[in-house]
Amino acid sequence: MEEKERIIIPDENGDEHLFEVLFTFDVEENGHSYMTVVPADQADSEDEVEVYAFRYEEEDNEERDYKLFPIESDKEWEIVEEMLNTFSEEEEEGDE
Repeated sequence: MEEKERIIIPDENGDEHLFEVLFTFDVEENGHSYMTVVPADQADSEDEVEVYAFRYEEEDNEERDYKLFPIESDKEWEIVEEMLNTFSEEEEEGDE
């Protein structure tokens, strides 16, 4: 089983939460990169889990840090939702 990448994301109160990266993708149209994550404690759940998406920039350092930005435009959300739907379909096909 492949090891999933995990990242820590602080919330607005500064509390750190561990997330598992579902996938990342680049959008050529706008030159941005996006990341979808789920809370690490729910990553293996069979139930529906909340998926979070961010636009990100990779920091050019040894730690592979990321700068995360909230997705604010409807157009960006449409792109992310389309990728999530594609990802979900591929996952379901892989389970069969």
